[in-house]
Amino acid sequence: MKTNTNLWWVLTAFFALVAVVYVTWNILAHPQLPVFNRIEWVGSVALVFVTAMGAMIAFYTGRVEKAQGGVLPEDSLTADIDDGDPEMGEFSPWSWWPLVLAGSAAIAFIGLAVGEFMIPIGFAIFIVAIVGWVYEYYRGYFAR
Repeated sequence: MKTNTNLWWVLTAFFALVAVVYVTWNILAHPQLPVFNRIEWVGSVALVFVTAMGAMIAFYTGRVEKAQGGVLPEDSLTADIDDGDPEMGEFSPWSWWPLVLAGSAAIAFIGLAVGEFMIPIGFAIFIVAIVGWVYEYYRGYFAR
């Protein structure tokens, strides 16, 4: 986790440097224009925002590292593979509902291109798929 935090701080410093170079380069490249019009605003603002987002992620990962109060298995050289293998939850490898859900999204998006009448059809199939996926353990062979 410490390595991730350091990498994000390095990326933040890199994008800050690139933003300064980009703005300075644009100002020097167009001496005939007023100063306000010399700056290329879209790229400059985008680089400043990327710098800010990198700083937010670096700050967050640093705080998470301090809150955990220890070395993660991924950072320990003596850790085994199964030390960093937590329980991820319960999944249904035999379930067909995710395919129905993806099909409903495909129908809705095709409705954006073909005709708006297909969007409610995709939404209706979406509702059926969500209800089926949520309640699949309450009926049939796998009921509990």
